[in-house]
Amino acid sequence: MAEQEFRRGDHVSWASHSGRAHGVVMEKLTERTHVRGHPVNASPADPQYRITNDDSGRDVAHRPEVLRREPG
Repeated sequence: MAEQEFRRGDHVSWASHSGRAHGVVMEKLTERTHVRGHPVNASPADPQYRITNDDSGRDVAHRPEVLRREPG
């Protein structure tokens, strides 16, 4: 299956311990960085996305395969 591409402003969801979490894509990460003190091993070949959680307002990073595009 082809990897999904997301853009800034896309509304997405992902599985979390409390059900489905929702947020907005802020940026595509293509190099190693930290999000909220946690290492993110992103690269051009294995990108991740920085997402602002709708409920908490906190930033998280996720691989594209765990994200689902949501309407709105």
